[in-house]
Amino acid sequence: MKVAFHEEYVHPLPENHRFPMEKYDLLPKQLIYEGTCSQTDFLTPGLIENRNILPVHSEEYLKNLESLKIDPKAQRISGFVHSDLLIKREKRIMEGTRLCAEYALNEKVAFNIAGGTHHAYADRGEGFCLLNDQAIASKWLMNEKGVNKILIVDLDVHQGNGTAKIFENDPNVFTFSMHGKNNYPLKKELSDLDIELEDGSGDRDYLYLLESSLESILKKFEPDFVFYQCGVDIIDTDKLGKLKVSKEGARKRDVLVFEAVRQLDVPVVCSMGGGYSPKIADIVDAHANTFRMAQTILC
Repeated sequence: MKVAFHEEYVHPLPENHRFPMEKYDLLPKQLIYEGTCSQTDFLTPGLIENRNILPVHSEEYLKNLESLKIDPKAQRISGFVHSDLLIKREKRIMEGTRLCAEYALNEKVAFNIAGGTHHAYADRGEGFCLLNDQAIASKWLMNEKGVNKILIVDLDVHQGNGTAKIFENDPNVFTFSMHGKNNYPLKKELSDLDIELEDGSGDRDYLYLLESSLESILKKFEPDFVFYQCGVDIIDTDKLGKLKVSKEGARKRDVLVFEAVRQLDVPVVCSMGGGYSPKIADIVDAHANTFRMAQTILC
């Protein structure tokens, strides 16, 4: 199991964004400490090449990002004040997911400690997402590696609006988002399948809807590759999630996804997505569960 991580996932961020982003630093340490991963499992991504970004994002948008010419209002919508270090960080995260996709073709499963930037559109950023890592890696797989059909399973509590819009007319990419009905973004896009959850939804409803949705998708769509956005902002301690899924329920969620991947016998790349519980230990443990379940089921 390969894992992409770089210290720049954390350190270019301003102080007001460090929590809960420090999970990116603590999670690798926890995984090594408990023996789920070893130091040799970790990959150090460089900066993604622009030629791998441009199949997804417009040339004008990328040029404006790199030259720091995104206007202040658009920067506020993206959630960040832009800087050279921030754009470099974003491009490193994009390369992390692309590199994971490359390794997963042989290793079967790979993780990016960051990523899951599903709010980024082709021509703009939103919700702390400037570029869309799973969209970029999907296009790279299709253009460079001959992968034909890709399933994106997005189980962050927020809809993957940017991803849905990017692939709205692509029959070879199936976008599935299961998210809070009343959560961000206010304006949802149309995924190939959207499951909207009422505030307060708990383990039983969540797991039933997920299992039945996966069964329905796989009856009509047979992917060659799966991307999994495995945010842990669904858990009941999350201050933004509005759901009541327990940490054990989130672990069972991961089991359902990885069991489906195992039965398909296709590669999977996981991007970690959101998590905003007040206690950083809850965030790290919930994320670590995803790695533990992948190690148990797929490795």
